[in-house]
Amino acid sequence: MSSHPMQVHGSCHCGAISYEAVVDPERVTICHCTDCQSLMGSAYRVTAPARVEVFRMVRGTPKVYFKVGDSGNRRVQGFCGECGSPIYTHAAEEQRKTYGLRIGCIRERQALTPRKRIWC
Repeated sequence: MSSHPMQVHGSCHCGAISYEAVVDPERVTICHCTDCQSLMGSAYRVTAPARVEVFRMVRGTPKVYFKVGDSGNRRVQGFCGECGSPIYTHAAEEQRKTYGLRIGCIRERQALTPRKRIWC
């Protein structure tokens, strides 16, 4: 983490899912890969990584969808089963070290300026 880790609070649109985490604002990324585009319905997706040990689900249990990336790696896509809000992504269970938190669900998103672009 950077010298300024940040506590964040996330929830889906309907409020059925909520979480708390600590993120490094310097590691916020915009991804333009075709998977992120189709999963978001947009030209990109913005993500903040949070280590597993600093992520805590407060309410609800996300539904999950497993996708296989171009690399062949399986990725979990967590989302609200009620409203469909994307919540997070992470590697397959046995490889999970971080959650990729979807910025749109984070209350403090205005303070999380993307620092890097990938798959442009």
